[in-house]
Amino acid sequence: MLSAARIIEKEGFLSLSIRSLQKLQKKSSSENPKKKFVLLVDNADVIKADWSSRPRFEQIKTREKESYTFNWVMSPPGKGSGGHQNLFRFISHLEKAGHKCRIYLYSTIDKRTVAEIKNVLKDSYPKTSASIEWLDGDMKEADGIFATGWETAYPVFNSNLKCRRFYFVQDFEPMFYPMGSEYILAENTYRFGFFGITAGGWLAKKLSAEYGMKTDFFNFGSDPKTYKFTNDKPRKEIFFYARPVTARRGFELGIMALEIFHKKHPEYIINLAGWDVSDYDIPFPYKNLRTLSLDQLSPLYNRCAAGLVMSLTNMSLLPLELLSCGTIPVVNDGENNRLVSDNKFISYVPNNPVAMAEKLSEVVSRKDAIEYSKKAAESVESYSWDSSGKKFVSVVKKELKNG
Repeated sequence: MLSAARIIEKEGFLSLSIRSLQKLQKKSSSENPKKKFVLLVDNADVIKADWSSRPRFEQIKTREKESYTFNWVMSPPGKGSGGHQNLFRFISHLEKAGHKCRIYLYSTIDKRTVAEIKNVLKDSYPKTSASIEWLDGDMKEADGIFATGWETAYPVFNSNLKCRRFYFVQDFEPMFYPMGSEYILAENTYRFGFFGITAGGWLAKKLSAEYGMKTDFFNFGSDPKTYKFTNDKPRKEIFFYARPVTARRGFELGIMALEIFHKKHPEYIINLAGWDVSDYDIPFPYKNLRTLSLDQLSPLYNRCAAGLVMSLTNMSLLPLELLSCGTIPVVNDGENNRLVSDNKFISYVPNNPVAMAEKLSEVVSRKDAIEYSKKAAESVESYSWDSSGKKFVSVVKKELKNG
């Protein structure tokens, strides 16, 4: 049996959450005839956050000053978590602008020590000076508090600190669940009155139109130090972001598309990365790359002519990272993706496995594939996380002042 730390090291925090929830539910049903429900948020925090009758705080104006202090409440980071890496990226942007940040960890499942968590952070996360501690009681005084996931919005709402509440929203999290309690609990957080700063324009538009949230957004970027074009030779491989445990990544649709593609192009190596898929019956030859470290991604992408990325909620970070390496992303079409990036080298395609396979075939069959790959990489050279960070810092300072 793998330890919690080992699961996080090999598979990430999401895997630990799934395994832990399943174990707790199984233990509850076997040892106790009365079933106990286990959620990512503490029941007491949900009950205390009575947003329907009256808010417990006011979005107050903050005295303008050179340096502000921010508390960030987040689930514990794990290896390979793109969402957490993005959080640390933007914490770093605030620090570079002269502001102070603290990180408070919140989880009903993960009980790692701060030392264990820092050990995960040291290799592949953006560096910050932020202190890290478990949320136990209330937080230290700050000018603003950031919720970073639906479960963290509850303790942020319940805090007695008189300061601005921000919501760093990277996806429409209710869609992570079937319609039920967790969907509703996640959806309710958009009614808390926080100011939303979202990853891309689709979320800002959706949360404003459907929940009346005040929002702004930052554009996606790509890290040129991590993802770069290094292969100007013919490519005979395909990449698929395969995460069967993450429904929004459309694993089954992707496998069907790749089965069709393989029958037409059996000479192409198909790489599956993002999860260990050895337990799945996959009807074509493939390389099971499991979860890769950041330094393994660019060499992989540079071997691939195309990458199939399913993004059924907010757009993934992968399409721009693939483009940086000259890999043409094939992405399911929809407002959730096009409102985040309209880069002309992203091959948008209907949510149909036949159409996806045809698009992959079209990409690899281009007579100008090498030159097209170069142009794709050049198209994202200006997509800088630095400019996104500057926009983020500007929005935060503006909202602190305006209240």
